[in-house]
Amino acid sequence: MDDHRVKDTIAAVATASGRGGVGIVRVSGPLAKSIAHHVLGFFPRRRHAHYANFMNVSGDVIDQGIGLFFESPHSFTGEDVLELQGHGGPVVLDQLLQSVISYGARLAKPGEFSEQAFLNQKLDLTQAEAIADLINAESVQAARCAMRSLQGEFSTQIHKIVNQLIQLRMYVEAAIDFPEEDIDFLSQSHVVHDTKMLLGVLESLLKNAERGALISEGISVVIAGAPNVGKSSLLNYLAGRESAIVTDIAGTTRDVLREKIILDGLPLHIVDTAGLRDTDDIVEKEGIRRAKIAIEQADLVLYMMDVSSSKAINTVLADLSRIMSKTTPSILIINKIDLQQPIAMESIDSHRCIHISVKERWGLDALIDNIKETVGYRTSAEGDFIARRRHVDALYQATQHVEKGLQQLAYHHAPELFAEDLRLAQETLNTITGVFTSDDLLGEIFSSFCIGK
Repeated sequence: MDDHRVKDTIAAVATASGRGGVGIVRVSGPLAKSIAHHVLGFFPRRRHAHYANFMNVSGDVIDQGIGLFFESPHSFTGEDVLELQGHGGPVVLDQLLQSVISYGARLAKPGEFSEQAFLNQKLDLTQAEAIADLINAESVQAARCAMRSLQGEFSTQIHKIVNQLIQLRMYVEAAIDFPEEDIDFLSQSHVVHDTKMLLGVLESLLKNAERGALISEGISVVIAGAPNVGKSSLLNYLAGRESAIVTDIAGTTRDVLREKIILDGLPLHIVDTAGLRDTDDIVEKEGIRRAKIAIEQADLVLYMMDVSSSKAINTVLADLSRIMSKTTPSILIINKIDLQQPIAMESIDSHRCIHISVKERWGLDALIDNIKETVGYRTSAEGDFIARRRHVDALYQATQHVEKGLQQLAYHHAPELFAEDLRLAQETLNTITGVFTSDDLLGEIFSSFCIGK
């Protein structure tokens, strides 16, 4: 890693853009203390709130407010940090920032304060990411889970697993390095048993991370079906507003409509699609083409039917299976049950079946419960932490390495290959906390943060 990233003095407006009662300019780096002397007119005491004038390079007073100085390493970033808390007008804050820059600081890049904290080992990578997740949280549950990650709950579990991997590697590699010893290291240490226990812990953590990724990133839910079966009405109900036009005319929806909603703390990216049917209308054909693309990319498909539909249910499912991925979960929805008795069925093959009436608000609570159950979401966030897709992918890969290594040892009696798979699992887990992480990945992660954080 380049040392210049932690030795530069960086500065940015740390409060949201626009006008407000209070605005903060944050400075971090070796020049923070001298900049404080120039702007405040004196060297501030560490961790002491000073009420003072804020001055520019010409000695003119820009603003009045509170100056706070935190000495390295006892600061968020691990560097000397100065915070100037003044009035929240954009002109005033810009003048103050320009004054700070004139004394040797440079503008901070997005997320660079958090990056400094990571590089100075004030927090690990999952905790740094949790800061952004906490800021961007769209529900109380997401905020609580992000806070658990920020406090190190996720990191602690990763470190425990890594330590267990290290212990296993030490024992296995001892067996490889000292074959002349009479001691059978592998049988005496119960390595196979310990590895199976470790694998169970990994699989449990993977499931928790998948729930955390749901809370963080949400899922893409596509509402599909023939024209005029109630797709747009269901979208409007879930969105809580008249997002889509609803008429009795078939083919009203000709494009893909998207809404983001929070369902009991679970972010859903709802997609309403054009009705699937044969048509000669060029515009409707394009809408149907886009609908099929959305279905292919969905995390969950809600396939709606009219209760009076004459089309055989097996034909409907066959049409659906040709479009969507075999691994994509789906829920079959029979709508308009207020008009007549629904088809008597609970489930068909792998498809859950729910009977509803969007118009009369019948069965919609059961549908929502089924959506949450299908994607493995639980309303109670007790013990859950925030996670990202990269965390899930890394945990999955680590699990695969341990499973493969276990087979190498238990069935092929190849301790060398087993040790190598344990090493690969350890390296993969280390990318989660940032113990072993490429500069490219760091740049990608921190660039998604807001400026000033």
